Amino acid sequence: MEPDFIPYLPMLNRPKLSWPDGKRVALWICPNIEHYEFQPKFQRVRDPWPRSAHPDILGYSLRDYGNRVGLWRLFAVMDELELKATVSLSMAVLQHYPAIFEAMETRGWELMSHGLYNTRYHWNFTPAEERAAMEESRQIHRAMTGREQRGWFSPAISNTLNTFEIAAEVGYDYICDLYHDDQPFPITTKTGDLISVPYTVDINDVMAWRKGDEIDAFCQQIRDYFDTVYAEGETQGRVMCIALHPFWIGQPHRIRAFRRVMEYILSHSGVWVATAAEIADHARATQMYGLKDQIEQRSASRG
Repeated sequence: MEPDFIPYLPMLNRPKLSWPDGKRVALWICPNIEHYEFQPKFQRVRDPWPRSAHPDILGYSLRDYGNRVGLWRLFAVMDELELKATVSLSMAVLQHYPAIFEAMETRGWELMSHGLYNTRYHWNFTPAEERAAMEESRQIHRAMTGREQRGWFSPAISNTLNTFEIAAEVGYDYICDLYHDDQPFPITTKTGDLISVPYTVDINDVMAWRKGDEIDAFCQQIRDYFDTVYAEGETQGRVMCIALHPFWIGQPHRIRAFRRVMEYILSHSGVWVATAAEIADHARATQMYGLKDQIEQRSASRG
């Protein structure tokens, strides 16, 4: 039996999702701009630096490269291609790296919470602890930007069974902790309106890194994925997320290949480059009521 908060509805039975101007694919680029603590506290379930006794100089410095160097290469490519982004952001970055904050604000990038640090996991959090972490993220965002934060994505994908209810309760309206669909999808909660915006753990450079793939293989995966959803999007709109980590994609031997594959995608007229919030808003305004009606009808027929 599937969890009640993510009811099953096959893609083929859904009302058509059409993107603005008849675009086929809503593309959102998601740089994961993270901060890893040098000497983190052990977080109950998983040691953030299991390779060696703390501090793990190699592990820390590899990731630190992203904020020092790799991110600035990624900024340059995104600027040249006129691409916007929704950042999966360790909120401590805003406090530790004012230059990064200024660069993101200058570009108008959306800042989605990825927790406070990427070494502070939420597994086994009590509801009170998880709520406090989400509220702290929102407070930091509000204090630094003057805006309310729209999206939540648990640090290191360490969500709990309470994540969805609490996210809606504290004011988030979309979440990226689910990987179950190619379209935005309503999440059933008792505390508020919440939509899942598709994030990816497949078209994700960290997964390529962990598998030992190099940039050509990763870019071929991006291209093949795009070709499939672009063809499917002619009849039913799709979402494509490309998840990046500046410490990997921002290396000198990788950034040019990434630019080339993005140029290929952007050469197609049916691509809507959007933020995660824009995708959620458009789906909420155009398809979500029809989806909910179908879900209720399916539930009634099964009941």
